[in-house]
Formats: sequence, structure tokens, C-alpha cells
Amino acid sequence: MLKVYAYKNCSSCQKALKYLQGRKISFELHPIVESPPTREELRRMAGYVGGYSKLFNTSGQLYRQLGLSGKALSDTEALDLLAAHGKLIKRPFALAANRGAVGFKQEVWDQFSES
Repeated sequence: MLKVYAYKNCSSCQKALKYLQGRKISFELHPIVESPPTREELRRMAGYVGGYSKLFNTSGQLYRQLGLSGKALSDTEALDLLAAHGKLIKRPFALAANRGAVGFKQEVWDQFSES
């Protein structure tokens, strides 16, 4: 089952959910701020997208407040931050059994039609 972590006021999340519904792709919806992905889900996603740095919502207010821009974080530091703060995670965040995507690009999300 596809798991989608989203934020209700996020326009990219709304587009992704509309896309999935329009293609009748089943998914579980989780609020990313109140119930962020688990550490294991974050590890898996980092493997799918090419590292923890790709999981950060670099345009978010919290990212700027914490002064993370240009900061070199170890994998452990990045994982700790992402696991503790759902607002730091790029969204939407979609995880299937053997693939994942962050952000919404239709050509990337087309892979979920194949699941």
C-alpha cells in the first residue's frame, strides 16, 4: 500500500492527492507534521532519492530558522532532525513497498500507477 505523508495547506500535496485519486491509486494518508515518517521510512526514502539532503524542505521556514542552509550534516544528524520535525521534510512524501518520491513531479509519481 502506498503511504503518503502530506500537509493540508501544501499546494503540491493537494496536486499529488488529486493525481492519485484521479488515477484511482489506493493510498494511506498521514499528516506529516503530526505524524512524520518513521526513522526506517526516512532511511528507505533516502536510499530511493539519493541521500538525506534530498529529503529536506529547503524552502521551509523551520529550515531557515535552524540555519541549515549550507550546513554539512552527517547522516545521523540529518536523520535525527528529519525524524523530530515533520516540517523539515520535503512534501509530499510517498513511500511504496519498493519505491518512493518526495515533492510532486507527475513523471515521477507515474511510477505508482505501476505498483
